[in-house]
This record gives sequence, C-alpha cells and structure tokens, in this order.
Amino acid sequence: MLEHRPTAHRTGKVPARQDFWWRGAVIYQIYPRSFCDGDGDGVGDFKGILTKIDYLAALGVDVIWISPFYRSPMKDFGYDVQNYCEIDPIFGDMADFDAVLAAVHKRGLKLMMDFVPSHTSDQHAWFVESRSDRTNAKADWYVWADAKSDGTPPNNWISIFGGSAWAWEPRRRQYYLHNFLAEQPDMNFHCQAAVDALIAQARFWLERGVDGFRVDAIDFGVHDPDLPDNPVRNHSGRAPQTPYDMQYQRYNKALPELSDLFLKPLWRATDDFPSRALLGEISGDHALTRMAEYSMGGGLDMTYSFDLLTVEPKAAAIRAIIETLEAEIGDGWPCWAFSNHDVRRSATQFGGSNPDPRVGRFVPVLLGSLRGTICIYQGEELGLPEAEIANEDMVDPVGIRFYPDNPGRDGCRTPMPWQAGATHVGFSSAAPWLPVCEAHRLLAVDRQESDPASVLHATRQFLQWRKQQSCLIDGAIEFVDAPEPLLAFARQNDTQKLLCVFNLSANPARLTLDAGFQLTDCPANNASLENQSIDVAGWGVAILKSG
Repeated sequence: MLEHRPTAHRTGKVPARQDFWWRGAVIYQIYPRSFCDGDGDGVGDFKGILTKIDYLAALGVDVIWISPFYRSPMKDFGYDVQNYCEIDPIFGDMADFDAVLAAVHKRGLKLMMDFVPSHTSDQHAWFVESRSDRTNAKADWYVWADAKSDGTPPNNWISIFGGSAWAWEPRRRQYYLHNFLAEQPDMNFHCQAAVDALIAQARFWLERGVDGFRVDAIDFGVHDPDLPDNPVRNHSGRAPQTPYDMQYQRYNKALPELSDLFLKPLWRATDDFPSRALLGEISGDHALTRMAEYSMGGGLDMTYSFDLLTVEPKAAAIRAIIETLEAEIGDGWPCWAFSNHDVRRSATQFGGSNPDPRVGRFVPVLLGSLRGTICIYQGEELGLPEAEIANEDMVDPVGIRFYPDNPGRDGCRTPMPWQAGATHVGFSSAAPWLPVCEAHRLLAVDRQESDPASVLHATRQFLQWRKQQSCLIDGAIEFVDAPEPLLAFARQNDTQKLLCVFNLSANPARLTLDAGFQLTDCPANNASLENQSIDVAGWGVAILKSG
C-alpha cells in the first residue's frame, strides 16, 4: 500500500471569512454550451441564460455556477483557456455577461464562475511566448524538462487523456507537461510570476462583481520539480480502463506545497472583496482528506470530490464517505453533488439505464439533506437520465479516445429540454452542437410544469421547504444504524432536530424508531408511521421530528 502523504501545510492558516453565505447554500451548475441558445447557432450562450434566470430563482437555488466561457479553441470545451479576461464569442460578449450578472444579483442570487488555473490552452499568449525559447520572460511559467539521454520523456507520468503527460517542443528542444490534452500545457506554480499573473486574472472577475470561483482541477497545480517516476498501482480483479489508472499520481498532483504556493494567495486575493467564496474540485486518492485540509485554513472555503459523484448507490457506501469526511473536516466545509458535467447523470447512477421515475424525485432530497453546500447540475431537477450518444456523434475527447470502455462525458452534456414539442426541445432554433436526447423530450420543462406530480415540482417544493429548516442549512449530521437499503441520519443544531430516512431501493422498507417521532410536513415525504415503525416507499423519503 502506498503511504499517504499529507496534502496541506497546517501552519500559516488563512484567517476565517466573516461572511458564510455559502454554507448550506444550493448551487445550480450551468454548462453553458447546453443550457439555452439565445442567438440560434446551436450552442448555448449568455442570451439564453438570461431568459432562464426567473426559472432558476423560482426553483429555489441560491447560487448559479457557470462552467467556463473564456475565449478558447474548445479542444476541451472551454477548459483550455486562451484568454482569461475575454469571453468566447460563441457565448456572447462582456455586455451579455454583465446583463446575466445583474439579473442574478437583482433576484438576490449569487454568481460563481469556473477558474482554471492549473493549465491553459497552448494558444494562450503566455504559452506561445514560453515555448519560443529558453530565455524569454515567461520561460519558466510552464513545466519544462529535458529529454532523457535516449530522447524519451523525462519520466513515466501519464495524461488523463491517455499516453505520456509530456509533449515535445522543437523550439526549446524540451518537453512540456500536460496532465490533460497536449493542447493544455500545465502552469508552473513554483514560478511566482506565473502565480501572480493567474491571481491577477481572478481579480479581473472579482472586480467585475462575481461572487466567487469553482477552482477546476486544482490538485494538478503543483508537481514535484525533481520529476521522479510515479509508482505502479497494483490492481486486483478487473484491469484498469486507461493507462492513467495504472499509476499512483504521487508526484504530479496533490502535493502539500499547493496550499502555500497557490491556494492561500488566491484566498487572500478574494478576501480583498466582500462576501466572496472559493470552491475547490478535489480528485483522486485520499480526496476526502484533502477536502478537509484545504477547507480548514488551507486556502479554500469549501471543497468537493468525486466520491459521491461516482458512489455505488448503497446506503453503506454513502454513509462511509460522509462519515470519513466528518471525522476529519472539523471547521472546514464540504460541498456535495451526485452529478456534474464530468460524470453520469444521477438518475442513471442510482437507477440504471432505465431508471425508475421515482429516482429523479429522490436524489435531490437526499442531496439536500446532507450537511454542507449542495450542487445541482442542470437537468437534475427534471430527473434526466444519461443520454446515449452514438460513436459518430461524440465530441468529447475522452469518449472518442476510450470508446467503448468509456463513452466519455457527452451523455451528461446534451441540450437542456425546455419544450417537448419543439424541434430541438426549445434549446435552440438550429441543430445543436450535441444531439437532443429523445428520451429527454417527455421530461421537458414545459411538460413538467403542467404536471403537479413531476420531478420539477417535487424538487422545487423540497428546496423551498429546505430553506425553512435551519438544521438542514447549518446543523450537524449523525448517522443512525439502519439495515440496507435504508440510509438514516439526524440533522441537528441549537434550535431544531430532524431524522432523515431514505430508501435506496424500489421496494418498501421498514425501520423501527424510538418512541416520540412524527412525520414533518416535508413535501417529499413518502412514508407512513404507525406506533414505532416507519414504512418508507420504494425510492421514498421520511423526514421526521421528535415529539
């Protein structure tokens, strides 16, 4: 077993924020290419988002997070940034962004945006200069290394997208590091000038009025400058899907220097502005430990990992993740999600390829009952299942490269269905950049608006009810022993205590309780209480109170 390395310095903690508006908030993630197209070119944009702000406000969310909209060659659909301070024309212009920001703030909501500091596009002006020779002003802004004596890359590091994480640059006669695509060279956080430049880009958007950042792939921000080989990962059972999974990412990510080199300076920059927040994406081995470390004075306000995003839909598995984090996080703060733009949609994750319709109503309630901030990915409020994308229609480099073992991320990125009867489900007047999922047509917003029993209404009602339950916003969590498929936990603060019971199966299940409980008026409840037994319907919920 590989020995775990500590992942954040415990000295020099950043001081606590004074405003904790983000604690217990509901974040709604917009993947802008697929949300709503306002100019009829088949790609979502700010004009489209602007028409849906009232929809989001009525849903009951507190924060809107918009995935990258920077100028980009779109090799990785915006996560390859060509200019941090420009908007890509496919999404609109700065006036369009300002209109969205003003509309969000007018409705009392917050707006967060993606910040992608660990790498840029190879077309970014910084990299164009850095690659030109070894003596220019930005020569050290990226990670460069000489070839081995036989001409091969400096070490065995593997890219997430397959193959070596090193690409040859003939101008410098050196390799550069890319943990993702070759078109996404890694920034060098050991170079202070590069860090300062990145933080200046963040300040640009803070000065414009954004309320915070979701910091992308931040684990990859720091590498070991000695460039040792990563150790081999020993597998038992099924073989790994990709070469990346054959290594422990020991020296190319999640190094303890990250906190002092980048996260804390970024935190201090955001603290110059009132009421700002940083949400960090944590991935890989020991992610729960790093979630705790980084949000306990390590430079982030809140953190999320892929543990729940890819969890087996079993009560014991969910409980183990939450309890592991709770044992370490102290005064730090988690953010939980069951889906986003990188993983299968939660209806499919929980319910399989043909999910039970009840799963769509169940997942947002379970998510919204956990301790922490929660993040709902666009379409989850409709119970959308994962879309099946034909191989010839794939655009995601992951799916294209690893199909059929890994179909990639296109299945969770298809257009948002707004109108069941419209040619392109009301997403656009033109053929969209990804095909419409016909299975989503019957789940379109207009159809669900007219159905009081829909997932949309159920989610909206629960989120509005949740706002009135103080213990669900800031209370502690303590699990209660219950047999599979039941997951049970108490949420409690100084003024309120609730018992939350969830049935992760299609069949009814029973739990015997202590005396004195009664069902709350939670609109999601789908259970009956008799004497000291609670009978919870398949994919049902019971939220109870004492007395």
